[in-house]
Amino acid sequence: MSLQNTLKALSDPIRREILNLLKSGRLSAGEICDHFDVTGASISRHLSVLKEADLIRDTREGKFIYYDLNASVLEEILLWVKDLKGETDHD
Repeated sequence: MSLQNTLKALSDPIRREILNLLKSGRLSAGEICDHFDVTGASISRHLSVLKEADLIRDTREGKFIYYDLNASVLEEILLWVKDLKGETDHD
């Protein structure tokens, strides 16, 4: 995982909204698509970018693919931003 891939993935508002949706728990690709006014192919590409950045994980169950948030990568980003700001856990 590279920071550049992660920041690229987070730069798009649709991808950020997908991450927000996944905060509540796993969703299928179809359930994610239902929240947006774009094509399924577009959502598929967004999911692919998020997976490449390791921000989400997928699990196949039968004919469905479910997506989960990978919070550990987001935690790493938050720690990096805190470090940039000069914050410590004691602040």
